[in-house]
Amino acid sequence: MKILALDSSGLVASVALVEDDNLIAEYTIQYKKTHSQTLLPMLEEIRRMVDLDMDTVDAVAVAAGPGSFTGLRIGSATAKGLAFALEKPIIPVPTLEGLAWQMYGTDALVCPIMDARRNQVYTGLYEFVDRFGKHSLLPEDVKSPQTGTDTAQNAYDMRVVEEQCAVAFDEIAQKINRTGRKVVFVGDGIPVFRERMAEVLQVPWLPAPAHRNRQSAACIAALGRVYYAQGRAVNGAQHVPEYLRLSQAERERAEGSSRT
Repeated sequence: MKILALDSSGLVASVALVEDDNLIAEYTIQYKKTHSQTLLPMLEEIRRMVDLDMDTVDAVAVAAGPGSFTGLRIGSATAKGLAFALEKPIIPVPTLEGLAWQMYGTDALVCPIMDARRNQVYTGLYEFVDRFGKHSLLPEDVKSPQTGTDTAQNAYDMRVVEEQCAVAFDEIAQKINRTGRKVVFVGDGIPVFRERMAEVLQVPWLPAPAHRNRQSAACIAALGRVYYAQGRAVNGAQHVPEYLRLSQAERERAEGSSRT
């Protein structure tokens, strides 16, 4: 199965092409450019470098939110345009689940944190469970609804411990402390809240290393393949980003209405 994946949900812009268990190409950049300037040129460069026939793509995976409102809209519009043009499905992957997948197989809790401004983070809690042990969460064989073949053989299942949400960092820290488990953080919120982590966390913790601490379209593709096998793909018309909260403009409009 060939999946083209996009992630423009945060500071990073990332495009990847994955075929079955092989990462064919990934182009990731975090620099002083907007996603509207980078995403399509990156996609075109991958297409050119690997001689990609776009008609051979089976699905488009996209980081579906939460994240930057503008970034999510750019990624969503690009994914929908590709899906309509190629007549292929979209696999929406929650941004924080894609970030957590970076730490695949760890025995620690995984806590993605993205700076959501207004003293909040987009966050959640995840853990990996041995799928072949007694605590396996999925059937032993994950079958594609289209082909009936095994499309996602992973040694671990990722379980959602705390659903993605927008909260103050101290709120997620309290939940982590109650688990009593060590935790690894991933995401652009690490440098913003690192001092606060040291102050409030009562369990062993560490940040993910540089090569795993930001969004990756390759992870969106890999997790998207799992979700495709579970029947979670949608068509281009059905896909909408998941913002979790109102945009600044919507908040200001609501606040203005409440004062009148």
